[in-house]
Amino acid sequence: MQQQEIIELLLQRNEKGMDALLLHYGPMMKYIIAPILQNPQDQEDCLFEVAMRVWEKIEQFNRERGSWNAWLTAITRNAALNYTRDTRRHNSIEEIPEDTPSPEPGPEELMIQRERQSAVHHALSQLSPRDRMLFYRKYYYLQPTAQIASELGMTERAIEGKLYRLKKQLRKMLGGEAHE
Repeated sequence: MQQQEIIELLLQRNEKGMDALLLHYGPMMKYIIAPILQNPQDQEDCLFEVAMRVWEKIEQFNRERGSWNAWLTAITRNAALNYTRDTRRHNSIEEIPEDTPSPEPGPEELMIQRERQSAVHHALSQLSPRDRMLFYRKYYYLQPTAQIASELGMTERAIEGKLYRLKKQLRKMLGGEAHE
């Protein structure tokens, strides 16, 4: 089944679309979830949660804003990170005092975050596609260095050295200190 057929079935709220999504994209989603959630049961629960989010948000997918794989990857990664946060939050049974400030950022903080995100995005776009993908795998998808090294046919030490140089290069591009 083709990507567009799956999207159409999901848009039509046809359950065959959900089955096709899990059949064709489940392995990719599991690949993204695995480094973030180590517990196999949590991984399965998160995969189900991702499928439900795709079902609920399929109307938000816009081919002009990005590819299907990028959209699905972002939803999967964010769901796994949220699952981790929720699990931690539920495991700590502390009472929060009423006068505790909101954890939500204020308008100024939101503006600063957007400016930083834009600057980082621009700096990353200056990297070669290979370097950019290496950076994303380690710091966006949170893949272990050993996994990256194995899949790229490199040593862990070579990956760590490359990541060190990339961080140094990005820091310089972003106007920060070029040394650690």
